[in-house]
Amino acid sequence: MKAIVSVTFDDMFVIHDMKIIEGASGLFIAMPSRKTPSGEYKDIAHPINSDTREMIQQVILKEYENMPEDQEDTFGTQSEY
Repeated sequence: MKAIVSVTFDDMFVIHDMKIIEGASGLFIAMPSRKTPSGEYKDIAHPINSDTREMIQQVILKEYENMPEDQEDTFGTQSEY
């Protein structure tokens, strides 16, 4: 895991604990999840279509990759999309 981020939409709705993960094909976003009694992980919040997921992922990863190295512990930028 590279980072944990929160995303606020239009100053009205926030999703906490989204994770930036280094996978075999590069960085990707994992939505916040919880473990069920059966041991399965279920998303707590997630986009309902792939276009929205891709848009959110692109914005988060762009901000993460543009973050100065001396601010790696304080990933707190704001992006207009």
